[in-house]
Amino acid sequence: MLRSILKGALRAALPSSRLFHAASAQTVTMTVREAINSAMEDEIRRDPKVFLIGEEVAQFDGSYKVSKGLWKKFGSGRIWDTPICESGFSGIGVGAAMYGLKPIVEFMTWNFAMQAIDQLVNSCAKACYMTAGDLNHCPIVFRGLNGPTAGAGAQHSQCFAAWYGSVPGLKVVSPWNCEDARGLLKSSIRDKNPVIFLESELMYSVPFEFDKSIMDPEFMLPIGKAKIERPGKDVTIVSYSKMVGVSLEAAKLLADQHKIDAEVINLRTIRPMDRKAIVDSVKKTNHIVSVEDGWPQSGIGSEISALMMEEAFDYLDSPHERITGADVPMPYSLPLEKAAIPQPHNVVNGVLKVLNKKK
Repeated sequence: MLRSILKGALRAALPSSRLFHAASAQTVTMTVREAINSAMEDEIRRDPKVFLIGEEVAQFDGSYKVSKGLWKKFGSGRIWDTPICESGFSGIGVGAAMYGLKPIVEFMTWNFAMQAIDQLVNSCAKACYMTAGDLNHCPIVFRGLNGPTAGAGAQHSQCFAAWYGSVPGLKVVSPWNCEDARGLLKSSIRDKNPVIFLESELMYSVPFEFDKSIMDPEFMLPIGKAKIERPGKDVTIVSYSKMVGVSLEAAKLLADQHKIDAEVINLRTIRPMDRKAIVDSVKKTNHIVSVEDGWPQSGIGSEISALMMEEAFDYLDSPHERITGADVPMPYSLPLEKAAIPQPHNVVNGVLKVLNKKK
């Protein structure tokens, strides 16, 4: 009974892929889960130093089937199952990276990574600085699901973008669609610095249609560069991960119901943040709304607010509006959970507020 309820809630939470992409003879369709899997397979096949380590990633194909088939293709030497000990296998990964290997460390959820935060922040992120550059590389990717899921409760539903985005020495990436997932994960694996790769469980099963060139083994996206998913002239909406889809849905509603032309920016990278892309957009639209499913205090929207004061104040015609998750631990109740996460109508109302329009 509970399983069927959760499955129904998950389906309801998934955005319609038809909203995002149109069909083409030169396109490929796959889910975000498959895009992440294909990126890991490309890099494991390309570079003998790359390996995947984590709980149930090998013979069980991963708790969310993101590593499906990799153990059968590459064997136990490249795909490592570990005990339930985040601090232990994270430490193994950090040591391997410092020795010259390129681990991909999977956390079943980033909530469990708090057991290993000392390895990530104290051992990994600070190694180059604390050795005066002698240890100038730590090519490791920590990846797993981040943010709200569907009825998983407060201890499994936190967004860690702002947590890790505040740490010097880390790069923090948060993909939305298949293009993001493939291009950014491949760039992260090849980067010589530690990368925090924040995935959304609610996006894993969402299919996207995209140009087949993205399946090229050498296709990569630059870390630190945002993408304008929808050009517009009236207001800038900035978001990342699943909230990009929510923002695009809101932009469609704004256009259809209010004749408002919203520009939607997909950050892609939390650290380093593409400050120039945001400022350039605000110079054009003179209004900005940020959307995230994390908590409001000290969140990504707070950083964007600071950016507006520092670099775009003279271009603003109204204050920056933050749309965030509710400032509470995530409710287990599905209706309350939905109320705690930004929905398209919340974004629409935020835009109407900054434009001084009636709801």
